[in-house]
Amino acid sequence: MSETTNTNEEEKKPSLNGRRAVPSNNSNDEENEVPEIEVFGLIPRGFNPKDYLHVVDIHMFKEPHEINKQQHHTDKYYSPKLIVRRGQLFQIQIDFNRPYKPETDQFWLEYLIGRYPQQNKGTYIPILVDDVLKPGRWGAKITHKENNSVRMSIMSSATCIVGKFRLYIAIWTPFGILRTHRNPATDTYILFNPWCQEDAVYLDDEKEREEYVLNDVGIVFHGNINDIKLRSWSYGQFEENILDACLFLMDKAELELSGRGNPIKICRVASAVINSRDDNGVIAGSWDNTYTYGVAPSAWTGSVDILLEYYSSKQPVRYGQCWVFAGVFNTFLRCLGIPARLVTNYSSAHDNNANLQLDFFLDDKGEVDTKLTKDSVWNYHCWNEAWMTRPDLPVGFGGWQVVDGTPQETSDGMYRCGPASVQAIKHGHVCFQFDAPFVYAEVNSDIVYSRREKNGTQVIEKIDTTHIGQLIVTKEVGGDGMMEITEEYKFQEGSEEERLALETAVMYGVKKQTTQDTMYRPQTDVDMDFQVQKAVLGSDFKVTITFSNKSHNYYTATTYLSGNIVFYTGVTKNEFKKHSFSAKLEPSSSSAFDVVIKSSEYLSDLLDQASFHFFVTARINETGKTLATQKATVLEIPTLKIKTQGETVAGKEMSVTVKFTNPLKKTLDNVTLRLEGPGVLRTMKKEFRQIPMNSTLIWEVKCIPERPGLRKLIASLNCDALRHVYGELNVQIQKP
Repeated sequence: MSETTNTNEEEKKPSLNGRRAVPSNNSNDEENEVPEIEVFGLIPRGFNPKDYLHVVDIHMFKEPHEINKQQHHTDKYYSPKLIVRRGQLFQIQIDFNRPYKPETDQFWLEYLIGRYPQQNKGTYIPILVDDVLKPGRWGAKITHKENNSVRMSIMSSATCIVGKFRLYIAIWTPFGILRTHRNPATDTYILFNPWCQEDAVYLDDEKEREEYVLNDVGIVFHGNINDIKLRSWSYGQFEENILDACLFLMDKAELELSGRGNPIKICRVASAVINSRDDNGVIAGSWDNTYTYGVAPSAWTGSVDILLEYYSSKQPVRYGQCWVFAGVFNTFLRCLGIPARLVTNYSSAHDNNANLQLDFFLDDKGEVDTKLTKDSVWNYHCWNEAWMTRPDLPVGFGGWQVVDGTPQETSDGMYRCGPASVQAIKHGHVCFQFDAPFVYAEVNSDIVYSRREKNGTQVIEKIDTTHIGQLIVTKEVGGDGMMEITEEYKFQEGSEEERLALETAVMYGVKKQTTQDTMYRPQTDVDMDFQVQKAVLGSDFKVTITFSNKSHNYYTATTYLSGNIVFYTGVTKNEFKKHSFSAKLEPSSSSAFDVVIKSSEYLSDLLDQASFHFFVTARINETGKTLATQKATVLEIPTLKIKTQGETVAGKEMSVTVKFTNPLKKTLDNVTLRLEGPGVLRTMKKEFRQIPMNSTLIWEVKCIPERPGLRKLIASLNCDALRHVYGELNVQIQKP
């Protein structure tokens, strides 16, 4: 293909280096100029292009109710352009200036993407008209001729680039090639196709495809292992401009266009560009509870606002934490047609030296030494799974792959993680790319409590092998319930298979510290545990510590409880409660001791997820041995009540009210409410200066729902004193 550029273009042309004949082609947005007349030589006098066949109009059948979007499951996208999935037939109609005569007329289609289209890179695709279409290969066939029009079936390749293509019709004449002019209305978006067996993301279950590709609302499970909480998240992958925003992310990551047909490459670069570390990506993370000049992570109700803000400003959006990164990543994957789900791992290890053990160091008193203790246990951590084949790995490691956009550790020099095969993690085959050892440690580490003696020897007081990765969950298919997927990541705790998987992981280079150089002599005849009473934010509650003395000896235990306000990442903000007492343990009996926690002790320092972390250590005075255990707990946070009034019919105005009562013994200042619902209303925000204690706020909003069907309204309330306040409502929108 020849290319003509005007002087203005010449100035913008990137300078070539000595290694490439053509500059890198990594922007879907940039275009080349395509000549409308490409002459073969001298043009004879009297040549008039209008004497030959030429195109008057092209019909793309791109309306939501028309054949293409219906058959390709793209009718929900708010876009006036044609959107199809690769490896599947779609229809267009070409109107010529006269009837088409196959004996003498010759025309073909050209699909182009990027600024430097090349046929061998899949960025310039000429398609000749043929009688036979081969499945999963580019081709075009005339299916119907009437007057001056031809109706065509076009098949795209099942491995082609995913992105926005430009369409030209080229007509051969004896003197040169005539082309249609550049017409944005004929642009065609081609997406991944989970319905096509030849596609790398093929998923064979229709219910799963509806959930993991077409559902635009999901559930985030948070809280902690003893108190699972859930909230809805609006993915909004079909909303206006979201598809363009997702394609822009690949441009931002400078992924070569020729690599954009490969879901492995797309997931890898996206896991880096979702966070702002090292590449000015979409979301800036903040875990320090100060969110000035930005939105608190807990205030977001979905991905749409974040992606649109980034697409327009090109600057990182503030702020996110793990579920925000995962929510936006899920939108990106589903929008492009890659089946994806958001996953929560409860008690997730962040093991700084990847040795499969989290080290908690105790001082002489049995308190945790915060200077030495570097590892942390996140109450929960959210990541994503994307579904695809892995031709780069041995057979059997395709299927769900872990991808994680939260910046935790670098991988190949950038903050990114995955795709890592879930199957490989389960069986300990952590040698297979990408980042499997890190994910393996997140779900399999041991917690080791150790204490340094006066003479310098390190004594291990306790090894807890079951605390980490106790529960891994995702939203169930077709409902709002929870589906446990722990068994997809690990074998039954203590089973032979689990030991084998660990040995395999160690063989493949996961570091596992041995305990030979340290003494490990636990106290085996006394058990200690504790329970935290369920409590609502703002009320007092108690912690009950129980000892079970299984021996015939009489023991006394010096017991120490430390209550800490923590970020959900397990990092301590401050210790708000210290309490020690002496417990008398009668032989062969159990005894319980209560410690009361007053609201006045914790309210002033509370963080946005109302998370506490309790350490209890007890020294058995008669033997000098220490017992240690820890638990996280979350307070009950009040919810928002959402109601609708009047008819709920597509195209008719309806009214939504959000109601909230302040439960705290103080006034809430500078409160922000958000409300959104894909297909019903775009995100709306309202600021309230103050909500006095025990008073009720009511916010009424009018909206016109666009789409019939079961939709979801999601609301959040946010202020410095109270975060993670949510409400939701399912609404059946009737057809008009």
